[in-house]
Amino acid sequence: MNAVVLYDTAYGNTRTVAESIASALGLGASAVPVDGFDPATLCPGDLLVVGSPINGWKPTARIAESLANLARRGLNGVHAAAFDTRVRLFIHGDAAKKMTKSLAEAGATIVSGPMAFYVKGSEGPLLEREVERAAAWAADLAASLQGHA
Repeated sequence: MNAVVLYDTAYGNTRTVAESIASALGLGASAVPVDGFDPATLCPGDLLVVGSPINGWKPTARIAESLANLARRGLNGVHAAAFDTRVRLFIHGDAAKKMTKSLAEAGATIVSGPMAFYVKGSEGPLLEREVERAAAWAADLAASLQGHA
């Protein structure tokens, strides 16, 4: 099984979370920036985790475009999950929920609900313990795959 953590980032916070997730997943997982991603590398049984900062209440345009391309190709048999980075506010966008919906509509098997990781202010840095939370979430993802194997 291949594991890819696909991400876009504005200030490096989403990249930091993606790298923490990839490291904690093991499985030879790699964190791949959206502009370096080759969708042909995904096969049934693989894990795709997609991450984006919230940008105008939704994922970045580059992640949205990548998800649209994946939908045209189809993700049948691919396990997937999504996360976003955001400011902790009473009202905010939910990029992870939108990405999870796109992944499911493309045929992926969703292995976790959407996850949010928090930054201080619009540029960060990540709040304390968010990198550790990302690693713990990755461990939960890996465990959930055991039930889908």
